[in-house]
Formats: sequence, C-alpha cells, structure tokens
Amino acid sequence: MNSQTIYSKFKEIAVKYQDAPAIIEDDRMLTYAQLDQLVNSIMAKFYDMKPNYVGIVMHHGAEQIAAMLAVLKYGAAYVPAEPTLPQERIDYMMQTAGVKLIITDNYCRHIELPTKEMPDRSRPDSVAYVLYTSGTTGKPKGVVVENHSVVNYAQAFESEFHTGPGDIMLQYSVCSFDIFVEEVFTSLLNGAAICIPSVAIHNGSLTGLMKFVERHNVTILDGFPYLVAEINKLPKIPSSIKLIISGGDVIRGSYITNLRGRGIKIYNTYGPSETTVCSNYYRVDNVEPLDDGTFPIGKAVNGVRVKILDKNLKEVPQGEIGEICIFGEGVSRGYLGNPPEQKNFVTMNDGTRMYRSGDLGYEMPDGNIAFLHRRDEQVMILGKRVEPEEVENVLNNCPGIERGIVRAFLDENGLHYLVAYFVADKSCTLHKIHEWLASKLTDFMIPEFFVKMKRIPLTHRGKVDMEALPVVMKEGDAI
Repeated sequence: MNSQTIYSKFKEIAVKYQDAPAIIEDDRMLTYAQLDQLVNSIMAKFYDMKPNYVGIVMHHGAEQIAAMLAVLKYGAAYVPAEPTLPQERIDYMMQTAGVKLIITDNYCRHIELPTKEMPDRSRPDSVAYVLYTSGTTGKPKGVVVENHSVVNYAQAFESEFHTGPGDIMLQYSVCSFDIFVEEVFTSLLNGAAICIPSVAIHNGSLTGLMKFVERHNVTILDGFPYLVAEINKLPKIPSSIKLIISGGDVIRGSYITNLRGRGIKIYNTYGPSETTVCSNYYRVDNVEPLDDGTFPIGKAVNGVRVKILDKNLKEVPQGEIGEICIFGEGVSRGYLGNPPEQKNFVTMNDGTRMYRSGDLGYEMPDGNIAFLHRRDEQVMILGKRVEPEEVENVLNNCPGIERGIVRAFLDENGLHYLVAYFVADKSCTLHKIHEWLASKLTDFMIPEFFVKMKRIPLTHRGKVDMEALPVVMKEGDAI
C-alpha cells in the first residue's frame, strides 16, 4: 500500500512549488501556497464538528477544490454532487453516505485565516471519496475509494505522461465522475495547474471553450470520446495542447482523423470507478485502429494488474475472450451498504482483492488488451455509465405508468441510446413522464425516445419479447 495520502502528497508539492500556479480561472490565479492556505481556512471552520463524510455541493472553482482537500486533510471523505442534480438524488446520496455536513458555495464565503496550521489527520487507508454510479436496484450506488489508491494513480499518471510544473490541465468534467478525479489530483499531486472555465464557458460552444484553452495555454485535455470527436472537426485547435486523454467509452479511429500528425499525443484509457479512474492506457495517435474501427485499451498502469479470466476465475490463453479483471492498488474498498454488485469484488485464495469489471476482452499477441463489450446490460451514454434497469425502475414508479421497459440500442456510429416503452393511463402525458424522470435522474439517463404501447409483448414464458418491440432507429449524428 502506498504510504502517502492525497493531502500529504499535495502538501509536499505545495512546499516544493509554493509560488507555482495551482488553480487558474479567467479572473484569478491561486498559487500552491495560496491554495493550501485556503484549504487550512476551510478545514478550521468545520474542525470541531468531527465529520466522517462531508458533502461537496458546489460550483466548480478554487473553493470547490480547496473544500475537497480540506475534507481529505481532516481525515474524512468527501461526497461530491453537482448543484444542478435533482434535489431528490442529492438527498439520497448524502443520506446513504451518512453526511452530516454539506459544504456549499455560501459556506466558503467570508472564510477567515486560522491562527495556526491545522493538523493533517489523513491516513493512506482512510476513505478519500464516494462516487455514486448507476445501480441495478433503481438507486445509485456509492463507490468507496481510499487515499492510497488515488496517490498510486497520480504516480502512475506521471510515470506515463510525465506531467509536472508548466503543464496545465483543463478541468471540464463534472465532479461525480472519475475524469474529475484524474483532472484534479493527477495535476495537484504532480505540480501541474488546473484551469477551470466559468459556467458560461463550460456550457457554451466548443469554440468558446477552445478560446479559453488558448487564452490560458492549456496543455492537457481529458474527456469523453465525444469531446475528442468534436475537437477533431475543428479547422484549428490551440497550439498549446500537447496531450489529449480519452476515457469513459470506446474511442474510434474516425474520432481522431484530423488530430493525427499535429504533434499531439492521444491516449485511450480504460477503467471502472471501482478501480480508481483507470487501469489501462494505450496511445492511439501513432497506430492504426483494429478491424472494427476501435483501439485496444492497452496495458495495466503502474501498481495495477489486469487479467482476462473465465467464469471460474481462471486465466484464459492469449487471444481467447474472457472477463477483464483488475487487481492491485486501484481496487477500491467496494460499495456503501451491501448492494448486489458487491459480489464483483472478490478476495482470492492468496488474499489479494480483485474487481470483476463485467467487460469482455482478450489479450493480443503484443500483450495489449482489446475491449469487446459488456457482459451484462450496462451501457455508456455520452461516456457515462448507465444501468437501463435503474432507469426502468424509476419509470415504473411514475404515476400513471402501468408498465415500463427501457432498452438500449446502438446508432450508426456504434453509440448507445435509450428507448422507453410504456403502457399508461390517459392522464399520463409525456410531459409528466419527463418531469418525473428529470426529478430523479441525471439528464443523460433520460431516454431519448418514448413509445406508448397498448401492451408490452411477452414470450410464452412471460418475459419481455425483445424481438417484438419496435426499434426506434437513430442516425449516427452525435459525432
């Protein structure tokens, strides 16, 4: 186990590079020393409350990052949520995590400087954060990640990408996804800076975002394949960009046709939240895609081992298809509570822990791993993990819905989209269904298409007859 914590590693960097930029925004810049001072100030405000889990429900900016580091320095874990999420979903996350304190934007206003340095109470094996992902039970499940796993990942990131002082990472992802962890902690634990756009720029046009990137000489972009594909369409991109990292879903050769040959390194990354951001890296700008147009996910990062196992958890021969299973520092503690998915964390006979990803793949002759598809029905929508069953459960609780089915399909570009089939009474309008789903789910989980039916077709065994459901076809116009 890594002997450092997120905060202790950050403090080491803050002392070494105290005058270097840590947080960059359009209207201000904080050095490492100033960010550490802000961390100390926020921690002093809640120090006597003795929290174990602290909610962070804030807009993106220096105070949000400082609040997370303050919670980590105290020895507690943070539970992040975007302020724009449905209140019911935020409440569920905070309640199930046992959050007694929620830090908001208002909480961090008018912070006073403490008279003394607050003690670092963090430990390598203490929980760093809880990220909520889609769950088959109809409720999101909280993934519990420890400090040492994040520190190991930051070190693995530096080993591969050689990031440090002078590098500037765009902070673009929402706080409840792994990419946010990668953007923030691989930067601050290695001496690089984070560049955070305003809400208007973040939610505006890609052109506006690229102007922001150019204005601040951002060197690293980290995002879902869809962002990469949109950047690929641009006639010109900022010359400061040296590295583009794609993760969260499959990246295809067609997404980077115009980005090749510009001196930009482009990487495909892979790894579930349960294994701390990423377990595999593969550089794609200097190679050709596989026959299906996708790229391999590569080899395991430092501190992690990845094996292809059969249903009996035995390693399969090279080239044979099996489940991608992950070992090592990145494997998280598991889930809060004891959801059905906890069975995917396995303790082997020798005491090592493993996470069964549910993804199928095979090892190529050169040792790289190729990803094929999910073993179960989990899909990626806009790079974010979705259990159609969770959406289906919420749909079936909507007033007026007699029976609802949610299924995922692929468009012409091989991207998933959701279709909801439902039987409902006359009072149940599409507007009411949308309102209900929007109050309980994040935007990307709401189906793109809705089909009202007189009855849901069933097989002679009483199961949903998938072949009899009408398929709503979607053009591959997302890219």
